[in-house]
Amino acid sequence: MPRFSVIVPCFKVQGFLRECLDSVLAQSFDDFELIAVDDCSPDGCGAILDEYAARDRRVRVLHLPENVGLGRARNAGMPRATGDYLFFLDSDDTLTPGALRAVADRLAEARDPDVLVFDYARTYWWGGTRRNALADVLAEAGDDTFTAAQYPRILDLLMVVWNKVYRREFVDENGFEFPPGYYEDTPWTFPVMLSAGRIATLDRICLNYRQRRQGNILSTTSRKHFDIHDQYERVFAFVDRRPELSGWLPYLHRKMGEHCLAILAKPDRLPPADKAEFFRRTARMFREHRPAAALVDGEVAVLGGTWAAYQVKRQAARAGREAARRAGLGGRAVAARLRGGWAALHRCRPLDENLVVYSASSHRGMLGDPAAVYRAAREIAPRLRGVWVVRDAEAAGQLPPDVEHVIMGSRRYLEVTARAKFFVNDVNWPGSLAKRPGSVHIHTHQGTPLKYLGADLLDKPGARLGFDVPQMLRRADRWDYSLVASRHAELVWERACPCHFTSVRSGSPRNDVLVNGGAGDFRRRHGIPRDHTVVLYAPTRRDYRRGGYVERLDPARFAADLGEGHTLVVRLHPSLATGPARGMGLSELARRGIVVDATDELHLEDVLLAADVLVTDYSSVMFDYANLDRPIVVHADDWPAYTASRGTYVDITAEPPGHVAGSYRELAWLFASGSWRDEESARLRAKFRARFCEFEDGRAAERVVRTLLLGEDMPGADIRLPGQSAGRDVLTSA
Repeated sequence: MPRFSVIVPCFKVQGFLRECLDSVLAQSFDDFELIAVDDCSPDGCGAILDEYAARDRRVRVLHLPENVGLGRARNAGMPRATGDYLFFLDSDDTLTPGALRAVADRLAEARDPDVLVFDYARTYWWGGTRRNALADVLAEAGDDTFTAAQYPRILDLLMVVWNKVYRREFVDENGFEFPPGYYEDTPWTFPVMLSAGRIATLDRICLNYRQRRQGNILSTTSRKHFDIHDQYERVFAFVDRRPELSGWLPYLHRKMGEHCLAILAKPDRLPPADKAEFFRRTARMFREHRPAAALVDGEVAVLGGTWAAYQVKRQAARAGREAARRAGLGGRAVAARLRGGWAALHRCRPLDENLVVYSASSHRGMLGDPAAVYRAAREIAPRLRGVWVVRDAEAAGQLPPDVEHVIMGSRRYLEVTARAKFFVNDVNWPGSLAKRPGSVHIHTHQGTPLKYLGADLLDKPGARLGFDVPQMLRRADRWDYSLVASRHAELVWERACPCHFTSVRSGSPRNDVLVNGGAGDFRRRHGIPRDHTVVLYAPTRRDYRRGGYVERLDPARFAADLGEGHTLVVRLHPSLATGPARGMGLSELARRGIVVDATDELHLEDVLLAADVLVTDYSSVMFDYANLDRPIVVHADDWPAYTASRGTYVDITAEPPGHVAGSYRELAWLFASGSWRDEESARLRAKFRARFCEFEDGRAAERVVRTLLLGEDMPGADIRLPGQSAGRDVLTSA
């Protein structure tokens, strides 16, 4: 008896069917049967299914004599299922690699729950991918099983059949089946979830939910959307037969109203002439199925008020747009004029010579080089007032309580940026920020560059997709000083950003803690034993793949190959932190303790200090980590593709900071043999540090404060500002 019965109903999907079937048959876990139901499809689906069945014994095909619809096609496949669990997969969707293995492992861990809910990602026809917005519901559920009553948030997820697997005996015992109709998932999912005695979750993307250009059947304009009323009638009838579920009636009553109004609010769902009738039927159902204690008139008034408010809001929005069109001015333009006037008012006041405005990583918080400069300024020059720009209240909440801040775009932001003498940032300020005469902009960058940046991207159309190079250079024109850690970085920035700034050979302030041997608490917070060798894997994004994520190695396999006494820490590129990359398995591996996920760690230096060795591909983190003088291994299995798509200033395979692995097999051998920390590794690292950590002496933050913010000479420092004399000229004008 197989572990899974994957049931795939097929109707007019010949263009997507092979991809769907291949995604199942290529799974590393092969204890399954695939039951394909040809719902009398008029295209080539039937022939494709027969072709697959002829060459793979796991595929069985059922040809229906007439078209019965998605729900009944699933019903037709269920009696033929012999697996422990039922998996209903739509024929235009696909499983992600390793999905069945991950589901099987979680089922075993949870001791065969009635239902397992997993995550999914929407994949768009234009190539984009977006993870389920409510993925946190799965993570918060925890490791134990539960009922819907114990964790009601599980019902906040999309009420569909294909993001779950179901214990077949549980389905048979309760007689669950799909009704006909447009919204057949509703009277399946609610009864199943409310009846399940043990539910488990898997915080991993196991399915790609295809978003077609023309939308799915539920996005078409049709009277068939009236079917939602019949389907909720079935849900209420099910609860009526189960007195123990009567406590769910208020929830289902509200859910029905919300679902129906959501359909009504969509401009392209119902023919305009049918909307009033749809609302009347919804209101009638709302009365008929009210909970015993409900106030009928009050509830219907709320329902009607919601619909009326929606109509008023739409009419007002239309009127506003029309008025703006006639005036030749949009709402955003009006707001921009008001903001500009407020900022201009404060620019009439003199600059505050002691005001320093900081920002880092697109206003994410007190991070990186700007944070190191800020801390040094508070110690060396308390008279300087430092104010941080953060993007929202959440970022503000992560700041220490004694740190002054403003929210990006607020009135206080406009006031502060209009009067500040100094600006310190590691990315460009918004184009709306006007540089006043006499103000000083210090650009710290985000590390030493390896890959092409700025103007050098003009010859790399794939890498600059969505990136406006001329706009970036106009913003860089505001720089007065550019901090560099080496002559390599100095030459790169002057080439990539041909603007009128002065390069300052200061070193990277954020790396002072690495040079000076600081101690972080990362190991303690994550429970890593003191005697473990911590291997940090920090891959970068890829420009030859939309979305930037390409899994170059399997973290679970790598962690297993490292063996006892090792802890694998994974830190994804910040641009991948909120995308589907973590949902493809990293979150689940971290939950199970196989790896430590450090992607959300705000302070990179804490992670670097905890690592005994760095494994990376082409991430600039290697230049920072080299300051620790610890082993680095470069995993460069796609070097030709990466250089062709992005371009690099250095051939990191010819001038590496340590050993280079051209394949996973070579990477695993380096660790199994101990070569990752041999004499050759040390020799390569010393040469690398001499070139790329040239100005890193642990005093970079102090140097920036004393020379650029205070205008002082720094005793013993080989640095000078233009027009000053010093032991050697370490500044060059771009």
